[in-house]
Amino acid sequence: MSASRVSTTDRSAGKSRSSAILVTAILVLVAIYFLVPVYWVVVASTKSTQDLFASNGFLLGGTFSLWHNLSQVLSYDNGIFLRWFLNSVLYAGLGSLIATYLAAAGGYALAKYQFRGRQLIFGTVLGGVLVPGTATALPLFLLFSQLGLANTYWSVLIPSLVSPFGLFLCRIYADSTVDTALIEAARIDGAGELRIFHTLGLRILSPALVTVFLFQLVGIWNNFFLPLIMLSDNSLYPITLGLNNWRSQVDRLPEFYELTTGGVLLSIIPLAIAMVALQRFWRGGLTEGAVK
Repeated sequence: MSASRVSTTDRSAGKSRSSAILVTAILVLVAIYFLVPVYWVVVASTKSTQDLFASNGFLLGGTFSLWHNLSQVLSYDNGIFLRWFLNSVLYAGLGSLIATYLAAAGGYALAKYQFRGRQLIFGTVLGGVLVPGTATALPLFLLFSQLGLANTYWSVLIPSLVSPFGLFLCRIYADSTVDTALIEAARIDGAGELRIFHTLGLRILSPALVTVFLFQLVGIWNNFFLPLIMLSDNSLYPITLGLNNWRSQVDRLPEFYELTTGGVLLSIIPLAIAMVALQRFWRGGLTEGAVK
């Protein structure tokens, strides 16, 4: 009787075989959807221009030209690709770090401090989430032109420091995870507000901060429209704008196909490394405290 009861309970608590197969099949399809373009880029970067059009897009060509293509990418025009790469690291790396910190500070303040206009500010932030970046690119260009900052690093870096989605996420996360009693205990112990935020708030908000950082990193790294409007000096280009500049020349010089495919392959490596390196902090932080 007890064994029957246990088996019945196990079946009711677990998932059926058909639902597990369905979920697995959907996840496999989603994975294929995202991985097929990456696979195509890897294969295309191993081909010469002739093999790129003469062979199947998902199969290797007659000659393995990966190292030749990558050397051409890194050496073309006195290594301009390396300059674009470092520019993207500056824009995305520094911009993501500062944007994440500002989003954490703003979200923490909106969640844990009571002051007049708090809901109005939060509502304005929600409105900022709904505004696409392309809608603000032209007004930003006019503003930076009047300030004399157009066609400089600042014209791309400064707009990247603001993350309405990040502030929204940090506010929601801080409201549900940062215990007010813990803040009061720290105040009783004599800790100042900045110290409480840096020692307690940032540590508790770490899963949200990793999420904001990754979203901001990918968004800035792949940003194309804002640099296109702001920059005219190709030495200031990020990778996205530089690769588009190469792609626009393929009709005149077909060898730019090799440069473009090789450059795209190199451009996705930093994002892949960031995702692999940071996902354990994200996953660990989300499950921290779930089991006691």
